[in-house]
Parts: sequence; C-alpha cells; structure tokens
Amino acid sequence: MRIHLPLLAILLLWSVESIAQSTLSVESIMRDPKWMGSFPSGARWSEDSNTIYFNYNPDDNPADSLYKITLDQPALIQKVSLAEEKSLSRSQASFNQAKDQRIYVENGREIWLENLSKGSKKVILEWHTRLSNPNFLADENFISFVSEQNIFVLTSATGAVKRITQISTGNAPSNPNDKKSEKTEKGFLESENLKLLEVVNERQKKDELRKAYREATRSESDDFTYYTGGKNPANLQLSPDARFASFSLYSSSSNKNTKVPDYVAASGYTEDLNSRPKVGTNPTKTEIGIYDLTRDTVYFISTENLPGLKDQPDYLADYPDRELEEKDREVALFGPVFSPDGSKAIVQARSFDNKDRWIAELDLLTGELIPLDRQRDEAWIAGPGIGWTFSGGTLGWLPDSEHIYFQSEESGYSHLYLVNVATKEKSALTQGEFEVFDPFISKDQKSWYLTTSEVDPGERHFYKMPLMGGKMERLTSMTGNNEVRLSPDEKKLAILHSYSNRPTELFLKDNKAKAQEVQLTQGQSEEFKAYSWRDPEIIRFEARDGANVPARIYTPDPEKKNGAAVIFVHGAGYLQNVHKWWSSYFREYMFHNLLTDLGYTVLDIDYRASAGYGRDWRTGIYRHMGGKDLSDQTDGAKHLIDNYGVDPDKIGIYGGSYGGFITLMALFTEPDVFKSGAALRSVTDWAHYNHGYTSNILNNPEDDPIAYRRSSPIYFAEGLQGNLLIAHGMVDVNVHFQDVVRLSQRLIELGKDNWEMAVYPVEDHGFVEPSSWTDEYKRILKLFNSTLLDE
Repeated sequence: MRIHLPLLAILLLWSVESIAQSTLSVESIMRDPKWMGSFPSGARWSEDSNTIYFNYNPDDNPADSLYKITLDQPALIQKVSLAEEKSLSRSQASFNQAKDQRIYVENGREIWLENLSKGSKKVILEWHTRLSNPNFLADENFISFVSEQNIFVLTSATGAVKRITQISTGNAPSNPNDKKSEKTEKGFLESENLKLLEVVNERQKKDELRKAYREATRSESDDFTYYTGGKNPANLQLSPDARFASFSLYSSSSNKNTKVPDYVAASGYTEDLNSRPKVGTNPTKTEIGIYDLTRDTVYFISTENLPGLKDQPDYLADYPDRELEEKDREVALFGPVFSPDGSKAIVQARSFDNKDRWIAELDLLTGELIPLDRQRDEAWIAGPGIGWTFSGGTLGWLPDSEHIYFQSEESGYSHLYLVNVATKEKSALTQGEFEVFDPFISKDQKSWYLTTSEVDPGERHFYKMPLMGGKMERLTSMTGNNEVRLSPDEKKLAILHSYSNRPTELFLKDNKAKAQEVQLTQGQSEEFKAYSWRDPEIIRFEARDGANVPARIYTPDPEKKNGAAVIFVHGAGYLQNVHKWWSSYFREYMFHNLLTDLGYTVLDIDYRASAGYGRDWRTGIYRHMGGKDLSDQTDGAKHLIDNYGVDPDKIGIYGGSYGGFITLMALFTEPDVFKSGAALRSVTDWAHYNHGYTSNILNNPEDDPIAYRRSSPIYFAEGLQGNLLIAHGMVDVNVHFQDVVRLSQRLIELGKDNWEMAVYPVEDHGFVEPSSWTDEYKRILKLFNSTLLDE
C-alpha cells in the first residue's frame, strides 16, 4: 500500500491537470499588448473630407504613429510623415459660423486665417508677445484674442488691433488722481553701463519700443482700470457683439497635498511624489466678472436668486442632535455661454455639495441670474453630458439665440432638453429608458447628431434627429460600440467599431441609414486570431431587492467544469463592463477565457453604481459603498449556485481599484459566500481617498461619518476568514500604497494569518510593465487553483 499511495496521488493529479488545461497562459496574455495586433484609435477627418487620420502601429514600433486612408484609395494604409503631421496641427483653432474659415495660433504669437473651401491660409497677425483664444465675433470681420491677461480685437481686413479691456493684477492706487511719473532719472551706474555696453543699450531701447507699442493699442478709455488685487484673471472672453467681456477669478484652497514615496527613483534616493489631497478638503472658489465695455465698469455674477440655496440634504436627518446654521450654500460657476448674436448669456451653477445644478440666464447689465432649470438630486448630480463642477457638459445655444440646450437626468436617464429663454418653456428632445451621449448640431443647423443606448444598454449607435425634436434615424447598424466621426461635409461616417470578442477596427460608411459599412483595417495578429475568444452571454439575475442585475457569464465546456466560480468586479465605480464591445479590461477578459478553459465559471457584474443604466442605478451606493454593490455580488453568487451548478464552497472574487474595495468587503463581511479573493490596488478607507469622487457618494467625512464608517473595509477586517491576496503598486498616486499599509497593520494586530501581500515598486495605479501584470495574475491564478479546486 505504501508503494501505491503516491502513485494514486499522481494519477489523481494527472486527472485534474488533464482537464484543467488551456492553450492560453498568464505569461502569454499579460505580455505587451502589441502581441494582439494593432488597433486604430483617435480617428479624425481632413478638412476636405477626403482623408481619415488615425493612430495605428502595424509595424510594431515602440508607440503608435499617425496613419491615413484616403477615400480614393481605401485599401491603402499610409504612414503620415512628420512634416505632414505637423502641417495638420492647429493650436486653439476656432471656426466661423459657416465653418468654411478657421483661425488658429502658431508659435504662440501669430494668428493664421485658413480658407477651408479654397485650401489657402495666411498670417493675419504677428503679435509682440504670447496670445491665445482667438474667436470670430458675430461680425466676422473682427476677431478677438487674449494677451497679457486682457482682451484685444483684430480687424482682419486691415490688421488693426484695439485693446478692449483694462485689467490689472495689481492693487488699485490709494488715490487714482495721484499718478507718479513713470520716468525716473538714471543713476550713475546705469548711465555708464548703457554707454559702455551696446547690446544692453539696444535691448533697453527695444523694451521701450515694445512698451510704446502696447500703450498705442490701449483703448481710448484709459481712465478706467479694473484691479484684481493680485488674482490672475482666467477664461477671458468677449461677447460676439463685443458689448461685454467676462473673466474668472479663482481663490485656491489651502488643501494639504499628500506625498507618495518613490523607492526606486532613478536618482537612487527615495523621492516624494506630489499627490492629491484627501476627501473633505475645501474646494476652489470661483467668481465670474462681467466687464461692461460701454459703461466702463466691472461687476460679478450674483447667485442669490437661485432657488433652494438654503436647502439642506436629507441625510442630515441621521444627525438629529446637530445644530444647523441656515445659510446659502456655496456654488461653483461655469460660463457665461453667449448666444450666437451676443445679446444673451447663460451660466451653469453647481452647489459645492453637488446636490443641485442650476442653469440660468445671465442679466448682462446687472450680473443677476434668472433661473431656467434646476436639477436636484439628494445623492449627487452626474450622468452622461451633465458635466462636473467647472465643466458645462452638454450646454449651449441653438442658432436662433432664443433656445438653449442641455442634458439632464430629470426623467431618471440622461436626455437632451431645450428651454426657450423668453417663455421658460422646457421640452425633452429625447426620452425613454436609455441615455444620450455627445450630441452636436449639424453644419446646416437643421439637425442633431447624437449617440444613444436606445437599442440596448450594451450597444451604442449613432443617430440623426430634427433640431427641434422628432424621430431619431439610426445611422449605424453593427452590433457593439460605434464611435463615429462625421466628415466635415457630413457625407461620410468614419466608425471605430468593436464587438465583445473583437477589438476595434476602422470602418467607412456613407451618411445613410441603409448604406453598408466597409472595413478599412485588419489589425488582429495571427497569434491573436488563432484562439477562439469567447463571446460572453449577457444575462440578468434577480437581486434581493427585486432589481434585475446585468452580467456577463463565461461557462466552461461540461467535460471541463470543475464546480468552481470566480466573480470579477470592475473598477471605477461608475463604469460599464457588461456590454457588446471590446472591453477596456481586455487583460481581464483574456484571463477569464483562460479560467473558463480551466473549468471555472466566471461572472462579470454591472453592479449598482455602474454606468449605462440611468440615475437610480448610478446612485444605488449613495452613503453606503459595500451595500447594494456588494449584495449584487452575493446575489450573483447565489444565481451561479442555483442555475449553473457551482459549488457554494468554491467561489472566489477579485477586482482592482473599486473592484479591490468590493473584494475586501466581500471577504470581510460575507465570509460564508466567498472562500478566496484577490484585492488589487484597493481603497481600504474612503476617508483617505480624493474629494471629487468620494464626497459625491459619501458626503464629507466630517459631515457624514456614518457613511464612511459603514463603507470602509478597514473597519471590518476582523471578519476575514477566507484566503486574501492584496496587490498594490507602491507609487500609486490615485489609491495610495498607504491604504494597504494601514490595512496590513490592522490584519497583523487582529492575528490574521490567511492573507498575503504582493507589492510592485515601480507601478502606479494602472500597471504598465508586463512583468508586473504577469506576476500579479500568476498569484491570482495560484490563489484560486490552490483554494477553490479539490486537492
């Protein structure tokens, strides 16, 4: 018997390994992605609508280069020369209303005018110092630009330049009438120096000439100057009718940045990397000034007319003993956005707690706001096209200068709306249980082009719709993601298309619904095509609260099935991974194919907080990360047990970033469900993460400690029973290495011995080195094989 026992063990091991094999390996799939082939990105058109430019790398160079395909030779892919690529560059470009002329900046000091219909261009201004932000005014014979923190206007026909604003970053003189003479007597040393050194003397003369030129371009009304008191004006713009200017002043907060030590810096010394502050910090404050060029005065936008400024959030009901001070909430402003004729303007305001967004008309004569739309969300304002604190998202004017457009989640999904600023009448241009992305107005200003998820949450298609609303005409037909670039003449679509098991390729199509797409690139390598990549089935399972949760499932061949399952948790929180296009998690996708080959069942869930399913799904984690987002994982595990023959004692879980956080919460609070987990680059304490993301979901830690306490894994570490792998980059400036250092100390103090940590000294949040990816995923595979499979 002593002879046969080792033999029996060998036979059993051979039996398991004969089933658990794959043509894939961690080493092969975690190589530099170039092994997969070259896939186009960043498609754009030439101005004559004859050439498509895109980033590509068919020659296996160290990085992508610019390539092109011309419509007269669509089968020929040509690399763009450096000279041609440089000729395509247009810095700070803007178009006239008809889009047949373009102005842009060259060398930081020149404005060029390009006639797109004739294919000609010329310099219309050579300026003495740096300039920026050139724009056509309503009268397109005039062009505004910014220089030396002031606005100037160029008459394109004559080259004459006039300074429009008088803004100084200094302090106002105590007595404006007591102006000191700028001429001072030269001292002995200066006089002698200028006599002796000719070059120095010539330079001073040139400086005096430049100063005289600048003075000559001052506006005639030199009596008025606005002094900012040391603040630098930003976002200077001139209304299209040249009646008003606007600018922003920022009051930066004194937030303390964090430091991330780099132990493998090239210098050989440990160097500190500057990183973001932690949540709960004071946000930057903004003021927007209106410069009335007729009345020579400056005044600032007032927010006091915005409804609900004193409204307190509902969560404060959890703190009944707290004394609340009744005061206006602070807001951040974006704009103004001027109407095409310049007679009107709108502004977007966001409360600092991000529970309110207002869109208001600006009374340009007083600086007061006239509310047009208020979106209130007791969780937080967000969603496609909604924008962020200092971003307007989808926001602008129709050509009639009477209607504004914007996106809102008022219906529960992000849709496109119009408001008539005169009547305040609002209408929804799109509606339904789907979302709208990247709408823009056609060249003839009669239609909208937009992308939506109307067909399915897991698909994106391109549409055309009448400007004032109506039936949407779908212009793309390929299942998956269709990222469209419309040619300038609006006759052709360049489409970056991908499917679940096929990476992105470039297609061309006429701008007609029934036209056929023509594939222009074939980027997959022979090695990549040699494997039959799975097209995961999209399913929905019922959560404990009755919600239908979308997921991707990978099922093994029956003869290979080992009864074990792995649940993958995508990162970012607000991100979609259950869809019909090539995933940004392509390494994980390939790893799931490998796991399925080995007999695992793999489930990839768009849990609560994922993108693509509307407002209620997006905000499902408000004030409790590790609540519904985690229960969706446990309900997914139950679905596998009930419907796919998975052994309840053989379920693992893994993910990175937010997925790492969920993995920790799963192992700490649901130890009976998950036997093993790999937590990668994980948040362990939300009070240590950044402000912009975390404060939306959990409010500020000093204001809502309950939310932070129940959402942070470090408070639940005593619940660990299963097997835990922690992996983290040591120079992660997003989720700091400090997070897992603090957690590891807590696990040590709790006497836990069923965990291990792998650290990666050269990696930031997103790993770069193939060796790091390989090492990490070999450890993950070893964890699952050693703890979930029968010995």
